[in-house]
Amino acid sequence: MNAPAAPGADAPATGAPLGGAGSPALMNTYARSELAFSRGEGAWLIAVDGRRFLDFASGIAVTALGHCHPHLVKALNEQASRIWHTSNLYRVPGQETLAERLAAASFAGATGGQVFFGNSGVEAIECGLKLVRKYHDDFGDPGRYRVIACEGSFHGRTLAGLAAAGNAKYLKGYAPYVEGFDHVPFENLNELRAKIGPETAAILVEPVQGEGGMRAASVEYLRGLRAVCDEFGLLLFFDEVQSGMGRTGKLFAHEWSGVTPDIVATAKGIGGGFPLGACLATGKVAAAFGHGSHGTTFGGNPLAMAVGNAVLDIILEPGFLPGVVKKGERLAKGVAQLVDKHPDVFVDFRGKGLMLGLKCVAPNTEMVERLRRCGLLTVGAGDNVVRLLPPLIISDSEIDQALDMLDKAATETKAGN
Repeated sequence: MNAPAAPGADAPATGAPLGGAGSPALMNTYARSELAFSRGEGAWLIAVDGRRFLDFASGIAVTALGHCHPHLVKALNEQASRIWHTSNLYRVPGQETLAERLAAASFAGATGGQVFFGNSGVEAIECGLKLVRKYHDDFGDPGRYRVIACEGSFHGRTLAGLAAAGNAKYLKGYAPYVEGFDHVPFENLNELRAKIGPETAAILVEPVQGEGGMRAASVEYLRGLRAVCDEFGLLLFFDEVQSGMGRTGKLFAHEWSGVTPDIVATAKGIGGGFPLGACLATGKVAAAFGHGSHGTTFGGNPLAMAVGNAVLDIILEPGFLPGVVKKGERLAKGVAQLVDKHPDVFVDFRGKGLMLGLKCVAPNTEMVERLRRCGLLTVGAGDNVVRLLPPLIISDSEIDQALDMLDKAATETKAGN
């Protein structure tokens, strides 16, 4: 790593300090930290005042290959010098390449599947929800449109995404809610079965709940979902926006169960920080979409495709995903020791791979702030959990540094500092 910049070296050209509430021209939709960053290097972010932070938030699981990965920078710069946008009125060669590679590396390849590219996770979810309805309207029972989802889930911020998750906190103020969603407890097949009716079309589940507290579904549960869908003629739809693209040590988290879904939505890590989302579906389901069934202006643009292909270059390298598994095991072992050492600070930990969560005794917002003061960036989640989402290129020494910072924060918490 380069030496830290001198304090103020990366300050804005105006010389005006950053802080406070930020610009009054921005809508007040985020409870932002006063931190502002000028640059990033691998697993590290450098603030405008020169302070360095080990990034275990990764832009909420987005910068999967760290900051300014040279292969991604090269791909983006080369593409930017050629062409940025043409629209989907024309063929986009990068789309064809990325779709073929994603299909070949996933369930889609073995099922004659296809891919649709958008700009975000919620767009990928929306695409999947439309596919569910269109599939049953075209090939099944037009009366089927309802989707069963899980309590504690998160599926994005559109009206349909909010309704799919059913979180009262996020739904407040947006009535009347989008119709067509039923909710059951996560990991409860009995209640799920009881909720199925003649209008049920699909089951939507995160293999690892992120916003809901980093809860990983068991292999038995995921296999049970597939069996239920087969029994009742439903589509199995996995939201892998956060858990996909290598975060658990497989390209997609559901692969640990050996289950073949009908639809998968992914985003975040697929672009390494560039806005990109994808909806993958089996050939049978994807056939429901024809010309004009769905569309996007910016989705699948040449810039995004260049970066997406560059991300796959790295993630699909032999040994890369097994390396993520080993790093996840190292992190999990260290976190487990911290839970044992500080039972009055941490209740337990959960998750999979490099998608772990620490359940706290005190409010998780306090722990996130304390860790930030120690130099470690994290992000909160439901169930009073602090998410640990390092880049997949994190080194063993950086994992150990993060564990030291967690230990320091826990010790300070107990001391009341």
